[in-house]
Amino acid sequence: MTDLSNAAGIARAERAEQRGYLLLFLPALLLVLVFLGAPLGLLFVQSLREGDSFSLIHYARILDEPIYWRTYSETLKISLIVTVLSILLGFPLAYAAAVASRGWSTLILALVMLPFWTSVLVRTYAWLVVLQRRGIINTTLLNLGVIDAPLSLSHNFTAVLIGMLHVMIPFMVFPLYAALSKIPQELTQAGHSLGGGAFYVFRRVVLPLSAPGMMAGSVLVFILCLGFYLTPELLGGGKTIMVSSLVQRNVELYLQFGAASAVAMVLLALVCTIFWAVDRVLPVEKIVGMR
Repeated sequence: MTDLSNAAGIARAERAEQRGYLLLFLPALLLVLVFLGAPLGLLFVQSLREGDSFSLIHYARILDEPIYWRTYSETLKISLIVTVLSILLGFPLAYAAAVASRGWSTLILALVMLPFWTSVLVRTYAWLVVLQRRGIINTTLLNLGVIDAPLSLSHNFTAVLIGMLHVMIPFMVFPLYAALSKIPQELTQAGHSLGGGAFYVFRRVVLPLSAPGMMAGSVLVFILCLGFYLTPELLGGGKTIMVSSLVQRNVELYLQFGAASAVAMVLLALVCTIFWAVDRVLPVEKIVGMR
């Protein structure tokens, strides 16, 4: 009888604890539902309306008209290129910060974090000053006699990549640094002492152990790139159209709120699919556990 009473008491205590956790979680849940769930629901309903009637015409237009396919493919291509370049440029920075002394590591990370202190708009206009025909790069090369005519560095695909890469580098460096800093130095030292060369030890020890950080940074950079608007608009000069630009033009130029909502919902579905696919390969628990 005593055992049954103890078990019932423990069960009541567990239920009370769960209710306490639910009460703590409830304010955040309400905020998400009000400020995220409700707008997304209205956006979805709007994407299914044409005038006053229910219609799938906006989704059918996305499937039928080539401009939508080109825009989505261009967005995916730019996001993928920026992600790959972020890995190539961010990995050396993260590795240097991970193996350096505390002072140098702090300095490297502070320099990587420095762009966060400046708005994206200011950074984008700064790149226009640097890349335009009479910008710093062209003026310097012309004065040195390296080129005879200004290079076309702004208002094109290359300028968009440069501007987005500048914004995205920190989002790759910090997850990589979190993973690399957890790798014991004894592992690489043991690899060298057993006869492994620098590249062999990097390929067989450092790279596999840094994979969770690389995956986390890649997903973060890729997803953020899908929603870029300001940088492609300013640095692309209207020639590089991404999904966010398509949403803006449907609203401002054509007053097609339903079409813009459908484009946004397809992008949201694409993002959710990417998260699901990545979670199948690398569960969130592993990404969180690497920190």
